[in-house]
Amino acid sequence: MVSKEVVVGGAGGFIGGHLVAALLAEGQSVRAVDIKPLDEWYQVHDAAENMIRDLSLVQHAREAIGDGADEVYNLAADMGGMGFIENNKAACMLSVLTSTHVLMAAKEAQVGRYFYSSSACVYAADKQTEADVAALKEEDAYPAMPEDGYGWEKLFSERMARHFREDFGVATRVARYHNVYGPHGTWEGGREKAPAAICRKAATAVLTGKHEIEIWGDGEQTRSFMYVDDCVEGSIMLTRSDFVDPLNVGSSELVTINQLVDAAEQIAGISMKRDYNLNAPKGVRGRNSDNTLILKEFGWEPSTRLIDGLEKTYRWIYDQVSAKLAER
Repeated sequence: MVSKEVVVGGAGGFIGGHLVAALLAEGQSVRAVDIKPLDEWYQVHDAAENMIRDLSLVQHAREAIGDGADEVYNLAADMGGMGFIENNKAACMLSVLTSTHVLMAAKEAQVGRYFYSSSACVYAADKQTEADVAALKEEDAYPAMPEDGYGWEKLFSERMARHFREDFGVATRVARYHNVYGPHGTWEGGREKAPAAICRKAATAVLTGKHEIEIWGDGEQTRSFMYVDDCVEGSIMLTRSDFVDPLNVGSSELVTINQLVDAAEQIAGISMKRDYNLNAPKGVRGRNSDNTLILKEFGWEPSTRLIDGLEKTYRWIYDQVSAKLAER
C-alpha cells in the first residue's frame, strides 16, 4: 500500500485513539489532533505527529489539516453516554462548529477523502419506541425527528457533508455509528456509555465485595453494541470506497440492558442485586442497526460477538478500577 498523509480529528478520544493505531499499523503518516492536553488522551502514539488544537476554531482546523491530506477523519465532538447527551444538549450542538470548520478546511486544502463520524442518534424517535424494535435502515432518518441536541447536530453535519460533496466536489463519506465500546475509553465521570458503565460497576462489585448494581430504567431497553475494532475497520473501508451516502456501521446483535448485565456478570464471575432507577436517563426504548445495505455494498458487517468484545473491555476496566481503589 502506498503511504498516505492522514489527519485524525478527535485522536485523543476513544475511537480516535484506536483509529490512529490502525492507520499507523498500515504504515500511514498520521497527524493526530485533539483539544485535550496529551496527558488526557486515551492513547498517545509516538509514531504519529501529535497536535493540540481546538478544531471548533477555523484557524486551528486549517493548521491541523495544513496543505492537504489524502484522508481526513473527523471524529471530534463534545459527547458522551445518554446521561451526558440528555443533560448537555447545547454543548452537543456546539460541536457543529467543529463539524463546519474541519469540513471548510478540508475543502480549502483539497483533501482526497473526508470522513465524518455520525451517529444512530440521527434516526427518527418514532421508530424507536418499542423494545422489540425493527432494525433501523438508512432511510429511517427522514422525516427528521432525531435525538434532541446531539442527534440534530449530527444530522445537520451529515447534510453539510453531502452538500460540500455536491457543490464543491469534496469526497465526503459518512458513517452512522451504533453504540461503540471497547478498552481505552471513558469508563467513569458521567460521559461513559452503558457497556463501560456496567463493566465498571461489575468490576467494583468484585473488588469491594458489594454485589449490587444500579441499572438505568427497567433494563428491558434494547440496543446493539459495536466493538471498537469493527468500528475502525468499517470506517477505513467506507472512507476508501466509492459509496457516498450515510451508512450504518453497527452490530445487528440486539440485546436488552438486562442481557448486557448478564454478560458482565458471566465475565466477572458474580451475580449482582439489581436496583432499577426508573428516573435516570434512558434514551429511546429500542435501537438496532439494519445492515442490509452495508452487506450489499461491501459484503461486510461488524462481527465481534458482544460477549467477546465485552470481556476485553471488562478486563481493561477492571485494571483501571483496581488501580483507582488502590490509591485510596
